[in-house]
Amino acid sequence: MKIALGADHGGYELKEEIKNFLEQKKVEFYDFGTYDTSLTDYADWGIKVAEKVAQGEFERGILICGTGLGMCLTANKVPGIRATPCYGVFSARLSRKHNDSNILVLGGRITAKGLARQIVEEWLTTEFDGERHKRRLDKITKIEIKYSRR
Repeated sequence: MKIALGADHGGYELKEEIKNFLEQKKVEFYDFGTYDTSLTDYADWGIKVAEKVAQGEFERGILICGTGLGMCLTANKVPGIRATPCYGVFSARLSRKHNDSNILVLGGRITAKGLARQIVEEWLTTEFDGERHKRRLDKITKIEIKYSRR
């Protein structure tokens, strides 16, 4: 599995922690930035990761800003992206099982490093359940198509 990573200044430190975790797990990734704690805008980094995942260059992505909310808003503007903010292991599990999340969003200022590692582990190893959940996701895809024609 190839993971695209991105963060703004508020998520930089947690992104570095996640990079170490992915290296330990031998998960392939690419860091799209930011590369330090200098003030920056989440949308600049979120769009890079979301586009790469939507284009199929990466199977999944992980985005981190201060709360995760700005990155989530940004990524979900890209058709085909299902970015889910996860603040615990349970939400990470269901984001994959029920929503087939392809981008995990974390809050660097509100998620402890140990918990973030647990969330990432759960999100990486949980499979999509399909069936009734696919039907629901297909409805979301129809909404994307409807509004992308405007």
